[in-house]
Amino acid sequence: MKTIKNTFLLAFMLCFVSSVSFAQKMYQVHQDNVNPSMLMEYEKVAKNFNAACVEHNLQSSWLTVMMDDFTFLYVTPMESFADLDKRPFADMAKAMGDDFGKMFDAFDKCYDSHGTYTITLDEDLTYMPDGIDPSTEGQDYRNFYYIHFTPQNEKNLRDAMKEVKQMFADKGSKNHYRVYRTGFGVMDSYYMVAMSSKDPVDSAQKTKTNEELLGPERYETFNKVLMAASNMEEVTGQIRRDLSYASKKEE
Repeated sequence: MKTIKNTFLLAFMLCFVSSVSFAQKMYQVHQDNVNPSMLMEYEKVAKNFNAACVEHNLQSSWLTVMMDDFTFLYVTPMESFADLDKRPFADMAKAMGDDFGKMFDAFDKCYDSHGTYTITLDEDLTYMPDGIDPSTEGQDYRNFYYIHFTPQNEKNLRDAMKEVKQMFADKGSKNHYRVYRTGFGVMDSYYMVAMSSKDPVDSAQKTKTNEELLGPERYETFNKVLMAASNMEEVTGQIRRDLSYASKKEE
């Protein structure tokens, strides 16, 4: 019975994804909501974990993001939903024995909540005319804009976001961005817009230059997004290369 239920759930998920075919590349995100008072301890444990992954040549990869609200995101590319069934830490846990469990016990002391979900890169809404590159080497500062929506307003929001993209393209904007949509494991639907910069100063300069380029008419276009959104929020963050990981290829 459990197998039948799991098969039905997977089929439902695949049908849902096919109905939103505008989302091309999937990512698995593990999110740790770290308590501010435990930040230093968390980073210590995270670096130990990263070192252990290197030592055991864990066959996986992820990009780590630290938000200014002490949220840590570990973003791993996915080929399909079948990746969710994989157990990448199995061999590493066996080799480390009790030390593996102790390491995660140390993680658990640093936050009150954490979880895993999926997001998808929406190329139709993304504005990167020179080619889509989520890693953006050399530009590790991030501005994240979360645009929440209700099911009945998603089409209006997508149409408005397409108008924003067209406006950026028509004006030749240099302020590129990527758009992700929430997927499996997230109840609250939203689009997340990610903009990359070198640092906060570079981000502010890009914003000012872009506003001047788009001109006053930008207000009318942006207002369509606001009218279709149920809520919006901005969070800044930083790519943590020291906590990111990529395995060596097995020979």
